[in-house]
Amino acid sequence: MITGKYPNLRLRRTRKYTWSRRLIQENNLSSNDFIYPIFLIEGKNNIQSIKSMPDIYKHTIDKLGGLVSNAIKNKIPMIALFPSTPNKKKDYYGNEALNENNLVCRATRYIKKRFKNDIGIMCDVALDPYTSHGHDGLLKKNYVLNDKTIEVLKKQSLLQAEMGCDVIAPSDMMDGRISKIRKFLDKNSYHDVQLLSYAVKYASNFYGPFRDAIGSKKSLVSDKKNYQMDYANNNESMREVALDIKEGADMVMVKPGMPYLDIIKNIKDNFKIPVLAYQVSGEYSLIKNGIKNKIIKEDAILESLMCFKRAGASAIVSYFAMDIARKLKN
Repeated sequence: MITGKYPNLRLRRTRKYTWSRRLIQENNLSSNDFIYPIFLIEGKNNIQSIKSMPDIYKHTIDKLGGLVSNAIKNKIPMIALFPSTPNKKKDYYGNEALNENNLVCRATRYIKKRFKNDIGIMCDVALDPYTSHGHDGLLKKNYVLNDKTIEVLKKQSLLQAEMGCDVIAPSDMMDGRISKIRKFLDKNSYHDVQLLSYAVKYASNFYGPFRDAIGSKKSLVSDKKNYQMDYANNNESMREVALDIKEGADMVMVKPGMPYLDIIKNIKDNFKIPVLAYQVSGEYSLIKNGIKNKIIKEDAILESLMCFKRAGASAIVSYFAMDIARKLKN
């Protein structure tokens, strides 16, 4: 409510100096706000660039030590692991997802053995990095089967928990999978493993560089609109979150990020649960290329991340995480 008017009321007074702007700043960023995504590849002593994601690389497991050490040094609470599975290990059913020696499982064991609980590990639960058709679940006549997919996701979740994963993150968008996974984990005595549900994942055009990174873009059959959300919809996101909370989600994710700030705010305002945002690969590449081509300034990175906090995000998955955490520390 406005209780005064110009000239007695001058909102610019508090904007004049750096110290006064800092004093009344409503939101702030710290390294605690970030989850750092890491792409994995097979082999030894190797990193690979990702053409569509400038300055982002895929790493062999033996290269993870330095990355994770830097994340801990810069006080990032959690990393997220994403595999670039070789095509020869992919099949129609995504069987590699259940291999205890797949990239994610080996990386999780390596990190836990070396760093214990100094940093959290988040593992994606979906079949798209492992299927020859590039979909998140079992496919029949170009339609992803819901209930049969969940039976595989349950096993994938349990395997990741057994390897030492702290936060299981189902990103598949199958109906009812949170309840099934939670019960399966509890039945096997993994009561304390957290569930971060990608409750609100839109069938977005901003995922292209990520699909390049994990090698699913060229193999993807059709699109994912029969299970990911329609980007025209708002109310549907509230129903998704309500269901996943009831089924046992500890946190929920909104993906993509910046084009969906209204969704983040709606969820935060209506549900008392941690809401995370994923600043996806397409968002990253647009900003990064804009900076490299001198179309926008580098401060656009901080601005974009602050937008998430202003909307109500508790944490942000971002490919900028390491660089920004380092800058904030300094």
